[in-house]
Amino acid sequence: MIKKVRIQNYKQFKDITISFNEGCNIIIGNNDAGKTSLLEAINLALTAKLYGRGIIQELSPYLFNQELVNQYVNDVKLGTNPALPEIIIEVIFDDSFEDKSFQGPNNSLEEDCCGVSLRIHFDKAFQKEYENYKAETEEITNIPIEYYTYEWLSFAYGNDKFTKLPLRTHLINNIEHRYNNGVDKYIASLIEYNLGSKDKALLALKYRKLKEDFIEDPKITEINDKFTKEEFKISDKKTIVSIDTSAKASWDSTLSLYLNDIPFRFIGKGEQNSIKTKLAIKAHIEKASLIMIEEPETSLSYSNLNKLINNIEELCKEKQIIITTHSSFVMNKSGLEKTILLNGDSWLSIKNLDKETYDYFKKLPGFDTLRMILSRKTILVEGPSDELIVQKAYKDKYDKLPIENGIDVVSVRGLSFKRFLSISKILGNKIVVITDNDGKINALENKYKDYKDCSNIKLCWSTDKTLKTLEPNILACNNIDKLKEIFDKTDMTNDKFIEYFQTNKTEVALRIFETEKGAVKFPQYIEDAISE
Repeated sequence: MIKKVRIQNYKQFKDITISFNEGCNIIIGNNDAGKTSLLEAINLALTAKLYGRGIIQELSPYLFNQELVNQYVNDVKLGTNPALPEIIIEVIFDDSFEDKSFQGPNNSLEEDCCGVSLRIHFDKAFQKEYENYKAETEEITNIPIEYYTYEWLSFAYGNDKFTKLPLRTHLINNIEHRYNNGVDKYIASLIEYNLGSKDKALLALKYRKLKEDFIEDPKITEINDKFTKEEFKISDKKTIVSIDTSAKASWDSTLSLYLNDIPFRFIGKGEQNSIKTKLAIKAHIEKASLIMIEEPETSLSYSNLNKLINNIEELCKEKQIIITTHSSFVMNKSGLEKTILLNGDSWLSIKNLDKETYDYFKKLPGFDTLRMILSRKTILVEGPSDELIVQKAYKDKYDKLPIENGIDVVSVRGLSFKRFLSISKILGNKIVVITDNDGKINALENKYKDYKDCSNIKLCWSTDKTLKTLEPNILACNNIDKLKEIFDKTDMTNDKFIEYFQTNKTEVALRIFETEKGAVKFPQYIEDAISE
């Protein structure tokens, strides 16, 4: 299995060395954080192929880190004769890797270990052409990849072919990989890996016979007779319309999978992706020890995604899996302890949480944990009415909703704040907790004592123990007659109005959210929570 991967100058990555778990690895991150590029780079280093073709056929200036390319172009303009950028991807295998022909110090870490290295670089055989290119080109705007080559070596400096590499990989991307004729490769793999040679020979024979019967059909003969008439004649030779019978095995690229008598391409996209993922795994599971899956959640509902994740875990036992995802469900279900947060050249493994926290989110996989992990700042509140009040307080202060400034207000709905704080303590992302004091301030301070000194965590509640929840705090800092006017409850007694506030929380929160700016004042602990 893969122990570590080092990537230099490939797409978003300038220089990153990332470690992997033996079993499952869940890669999360914002858009353009490098999740897809990571899978591409690993697959490239292990196969010397990109998008199913040899790297030389797919070589492009845009595979290189653009900051590095721009620096090269600027240096050329300055006349400093800079070295051409190169890409290096190194895959280090774990200690159980037994083939010592891959062991040596041929890696940037200079470690004596097993692995492979792919280096895409300038080919010195083109030195003269490159010099002429620089001299004759008025303005260089990119790197001349036409003068590039690649080296694919083991750490023992061996030029081994991938067929000899004991570690095999398979990358599953349901969206991009299709045959040119439109037949999906995963359907073909069902036939290839699940039928014996006699079954396939019989299918080919029956299919050829079916095509031959087509030309012998009387109606087809009647149509072809028209080509003998002078007005339709296009050649002196006999001309007919038929089906191509020349390709012996063309059956395997024209047969289709049917589900409940419906052709595969007409069923829902979610079920298509689920089936293709399972087919791809089944087709390669015996040969591949590393399975990489790009966003398995695509177009799937929670229930079907749950089935797919269970299937993946069952099919890939004893295998190493790397899954990229934007789904909290996939992350929670697979296990937070297997999660790696990626952001360009930086990454962080969500380990060292207590087992109870891992189990907690695994039992509640539908909760959107990723919202907290990926936002610039998160404000956790107890319920939907609190969420509306905080949104309104922020909008009144900054003339924007929190989400417009990258701040996510998340209603925890009775879940334990401490579960989220334990994650935040490891990741270091900013998080604010707004909670009721329930008249027990000392108990609250004791409950959160492990987090009060964390610079990235802010804890906010009312310091008045007589104001136990949010609603009494709002009443305390506003003119009650003004509130009665806003809520059209001017004939209510004060006690009844307070009771109305506490028994109609959502309605009250909605009304406050819709008021004009400054019409309602907010408790100090809410103001503290939203301060930047």
